[in-house]
Amino acid sequence: MLAEQILEKARAHGLMIATAESCTGGMIVAALTDIAGSSAVVDRGFITYSNAAKREMLGVQATTLDEFGAVSEQVAREMAEGALAHSGATLAVSVTGIAGPGGSEHKPEGRVCFGLARAGHPTRVETVEFGALGRAGVRAATRDHALGLLLTALTDPAIM
Repeated sequence: MLAEQILEKARAHGLMIATAESCTGGMIVAALTDIAGSSAVVDRGFITYSNAAKREMLGVQATTLDEFGAVSEQVAREMAEGALAHSGATLAVSVTGIAGPGGSEHKPEGRVCFGLARAGHPTRVETVEFGALGRAGVRAATRDHALGLLLTALTDPAIM
């Protein structure tokens, strides 16, 4: 199971994990904490659904939100970096996206921006277009992709 592998690798590397989640509403940290012993490597999960929560809990800049919108790589970057800054974690993943239904021409359903931050390393960001999978489908795909990013960061140091 992906989450078990993440916990095992994080434990082996002595890393603590935090999540900063918008469209998944805590699904990533739940996948990790569903496993016994996860408290050894999971520090916390930030559920920052609103822009106010992103600003207050993670320090996302209002100017970034105004200029790029909540669903942007710029906000995903600030969310991941904010999760590190406001926790005891050394590795953080962030997600912000349009789960649907709906969306717009400029930000369609299924667009999700990811951030991956590790202390002492450059933050990585990416956007994935999952498409109109339906709300549950987009959220599940987002959770799984974020877990994959964490595992990759823990197994391939060249990425970080």
